[in-house]
Amino acid sequence: MASLKDLRNRIASVKATQKITKAMQMVAAAKLRRAQDAAEAARPYSERIASVMRNIAGAMEGGENVSPLMAGTGKDDTHLLVVFTSDRGLCGGFNAQIVRLVREHVRRLEAAGKVVKIISVGKKGTDIMRRDFGSKIVARLDHSGHRTANFAEAEAVADMVSDMFAKGEFDVATIFFSAFENVITQRPTAQRIIPADVETAEDAAPAAKGGALYEYEPEPEAILADLIPRNIKVQIFRALLENAASEQGARMSAMDNATRNAGDMINKLSISYNRQRQAQITTELIEIIAGAEAL
Repeated sequence: MASLKDLRNRIASVKATQKITKAMQMVAAAKLRRAQDAAEAARPYSERIASVMRNIAGAMEGGENVSPLMAGTGKDDTHLLVVFTSDRGLCGGFNAQIVRLVREHVRRLEAAGKVVKIISVGKKGTDIMRRDFGSKIVARLDHSGHRTANFAEAEAVADMVSDMFAKGEFDVATIFFSAFENVITQRPTAQRIIPADVETAEDAAPAAKGGALYEYEPEPEAILADLIPRNIKVQIFRALLENAASEQGARMSAMDNATRNAGDMINKLSISYNRQRQAQITTELIEIIAGAEAL
């Protein structure tokens, strides 16, 4: 049984930890508001550019000058997975959930005989995946020096992916990130970016169903030449923003749970301390009374 001094030290230690987790929870809550606003602001633009690409894809279906970034290489042999995780820990199962989705995706691809390559964006994800997929990681990016996600980071990742595609190093590229829903829920998501994930012409061309008919100036090929690389950057930037909001939400929830658990532990230790102290006082009183009666 621990002594009273040991119990006092443990209570003081847990109280100090509780102060830290409470402070981290408050910091995460402050950062979450800004990160959530940024993620929600990026969604309309991301969805709109995807909608425009669907319309153009419907108009160009069957064309001969479709960019490989839109139509693909015609093969499905090598897959590039771009995995976005956090650079810092203490955010619960945030990183583990994304890596779990990546692990399932890799197993399906390998079962089908595909070659898998991974670009890991985020220190924590790299540390987790290195155990299972160390030989498949072709690049590691660490953005811990940046306080917030910015478009320059997305451009750097997009340029790396585009250069690899131009060199023929992969056929399909998919990004993995955590889509932010609320503080409690962050949804691990996989999104294909090369070839562009557009709907079929039947869904993409509303004119066939009596909808609006679009005319493009300049020609659709010229529009896509600029739009497809921009779309890759926008989707990667959105993934960074969604991940940043999800990370802060997960950290806020994890630190709140840690603070509550610390409070429960303090209560249990305090009860043990008080019981042991009362037992010690009772023992001393019995010894004093027994000594007095002996006289």
